[in-house]
Amino acid sequence: MSATTHGTTPYYYVPAESRHPVMAAIGLFFVILGAGQWINGHEWGKYSLALGLVWWLSVLYQWFRDAIRESESGLYGRKIDLSYRWAMSWFIFSEVMFFGAFFTALWWARSHSIPALGSLDNQLLWPDFKAVWPSAVPGATGSPAGIVEPFETVGPFWLPTINTALLLSSGVTLTIAHHALRADQRSKTIAFMWLTVLLGFIFLCVQGYEYYHLYTEANLKLSSGIYGSTFFMLTGFHGLHVFIGMLMLFFITLRLQKGHFTAERHFGFEGAAWYWHFVDVVWLALYVLVYWM
Repeated sequence: MSATTHGTTPYYYVPAESRHPVMAAIGLFFVILGAGQWINGHEWGKYSLALGLVWWLSVLYQWFRDAIRESESGLYGRKIDLSYRWAMSWFIFSEVMFFGAFFTALWWARSHSIPALGSLDNQLLWPDFKAVWPSAVPGATGSPAGIVEPFETVGPFWLPTINTALLLSSGVTLTIAHHALRADQRSKTIAFMWLTVLLGFIFLCVQGYEYYHLYTEANLKLSSGIYGSTFFMLTGFHGLHVFIGMLMLFFITLRLQKGHFTAERHFGFEGAAWYWHFVDVVWLALYVLVYWM
């Protein structure tokens, strides 16, 4: 259903009934079922997880393909563009709350939980515990009962600083690509988009190397007390968001090569750019609060 203005683009557009939402929900059901069973020791869970992921990704491919076809055929007018902008804004806001919870957990552990464990009230239980953060002193950040293996904390040099430079550079190249698209310079846009994707890929490679070093040489793991859990939850989820953002930019670049988007209408590009800049800002907060403080 639509109301047409000027005989071309609809004022609003309501798509026909679609199977995609329920099919995506079925895929996610098998993902959650399989993951829950796998971590509880049932081997068949990994097959359910794999089936659910393949199912879900197949549905997303078809769903996005239909949305792109509708957009490129001129069915999306100003109202649809506005609804997409609001949707992306609320999605990013939910991501801010998501990371805010983990940053708050880190702050609470450092500012309240650790000092409380080292207070006079607990000296009889753990007389050797030293309430300092972060520290490589056994028991200081891991466990006052000594059940966490000694580990090394993580500083900003050099891999985290290299990754900071990579992400900040990718934000610059993405901004240049956006300005080039608005100036209708498609070749320049595509070149800087590929450069942005490459920088994101290098970031993930550096982070993977950092994780390997921490696990094998520094003995820092997800199980290394509150320090290890908050470190890997924050950096790991951020890495996942970098991967998702890189995929978004990758597919936007492929669409640009196919001639999609114009200088005036390119919210698909802008939405991905908003997400990438959000990822950059989260990393800056993470870089300061996790690696420096």
